[in-house]
Amino acid sequence: MHTTSESARHSAHIDTFCRDNLPPADQWPTFEFTLPELQYPDRINCATALLDDVIALHGPDRPCLSGGGESWTYGETLAHANRIAHVLVEDLGLVPGGRVLLRGFNNPWMAACWLGVLKAGGVVVTTMPLLRGKEIRGLIDLTRAGIALCDHRLAEGMSAAADGVTVVYFGGAGPDDLVARASTKPAQFDDVPTAADDVAMLAPTSGTTGVPKATMQFHRDVLAVCDTFSKHVLQPTEDDVFTGTPPLGFTFGLGGALLFPLRVGASSILLEHPDQDAIADAIMHGGATILFTAPTAYRSMLRSGHESVLGRLRRGVSAGEALPGAVWQEVRDRTGLALIDGIGATEMMHVFISAADENIRPGATGRVVPGYRAEVLDSSGRPAPDGEPGRLAVIGPTGCRYLADPRQAQYVHDGWNITGDTYIRDADGYFWFQARSDDMIVSSGYNIAGPAVEQALGQHPDVVECAVIGIPDEARGAVVHAAVVLRDGVAGDDAKRSELQRFVKDAIAPYKYPRSLEFRASLPKTPTGKLQRYRLREQIAEQGR
Repeated sequence: MHTTSESARHSAHIDTFCRDNLPPADQWPTFEFTLPELQYPDRINCATALLDDVIALHGPDRPCLSGGGESWTYGETLAHANRIAHVLVEDLGLVPGGRVLLRGFNNPWMAACWLGVLKAGGVVVTTMPLLRGKEIRGLIDLTRAGIALCDHRLAEGMSAAADGVTVVYFGGAGPDDLVARASTKPAQFDDVPTAADDVAMLAPTSGTTGVPKATMQFHRDVLAVCDTFSKHVLQPTEDDVFTGTPPLGFTFGLGGALLFPLRVGASSILLEHPDQDAIADAIMHGGATILFTAPTAYRSMLRSGHESVLGRLRRGVSAGEALPGAVWQEVRDRTGLALIDGIGATEMMHVFISAADENIRPGATGRVVPGYRAEVLDSSGRPAPDGEPGRLAVIGPTGCRYLADPRQAQYVHDGWNITGDTYIRDADGYFWFQARSDDMIVSSGYNIAGPAVEQALGQHPDVVECAVIGIPDEARGAVVHAAVVLRDGVAGDDAKRSELQRFVKDAIAPYKYPRSLEFRASLPKTPTGKLQRYRLREQIAEQGR
């Protein structure tokens, strides 16, 4: 790794905001590049590597991106990205290192914007389409984004939030629309020769534990996640067709819908509104072979009778939440598909523990992805014995760098990235998720992992989804509380509450059952679909006041 002064001289960024706001050097994690494919040159633009270099190898005529009424080859995708880069530089005054906020649905134009910003040497600020104006304003203020590219259908929520920012909309009508502007520009562009450690993205965390933070990913990080998890675990080919539900503003979705297919010359079906019918259509009629989504979506597909559709897939990847062993087994029994589980983090960019095919052990997250190493640390920061729970710690080619945030010192300790998850590693090197570290419930001296109770409850046929937390109790310190969403037509009454409590007692150790259980129409979630248990705690605390 370059020293700070060496990196500054090496950087292609004229606008130095990102480099100036990297964490102090002594708070950086350790970076390791242990595989030959991770030996990147000092200068590399990840958009060049994902488009121009792939076309040089496979040609321009292969299918690349489809969705939102568009269907582009690699050559067409390259031309659109290059034209957008021209607009950014020539019309909007973007200089290398300048931040460009992107807001839109998953479609080819959104992907072309992402690629165009990076070709021009800019820094992408990724956002979720469901964010509200106040949240968008907060990200603009945090990242000092001066330009925003936004889907015209999200203009209402964008205009008030983007005061002082040059906003260009795409997908609409009129001469000022980005698509119209781009059509007048050349299809060739000289990509900025960024440094491998120039910041490419500012990606907000998903906010499952509170106030989001902006993580800083380098150009080399974008390629590293392709050359570790995707290459060694997913193992896609140029004939695969990817699709998925997470938005491109979420690094899990960015990898599965854009980075991984482009890295190998495959294609991707981008879903603007990824409900069960859209997923089924992408598989049945679009020929999708690889699906990225969350465990709840696989379970919902089974509940709605889509097992024959899932059975057509070559790969199903599950992340975002822990994949219960029972869900994995049900999918396997009914479809023949062996789901690939994995744990990743926005701070690490993508998945770093996983397993596929014969290496899968149902219920386990998997083993360390080649290129990474991991430990389970005890309370004193030393490696815990196999079989003992502790904090998950990871080192690899990617790692946490928060944008100007004091919480950097909480995430990185002695070079390790501390993910905030409690895990057990077994003697064979498999990692077994227990809970988010702040989701462990101590009740009457017992340590109870909330997700274990959720898994037990989730096996009841009437439970659509549930969240389990600890709530204060004078006698026990805390008691297990469950918030449950029932399937349509099932009454949430005292009889059903008792039935579910008995069901959990019969499934796992009786002391883990939810002594407190409520029924809800929905659960608090992030825009990426992750449960926000801290919001549930806040809501219950407010009810008790």
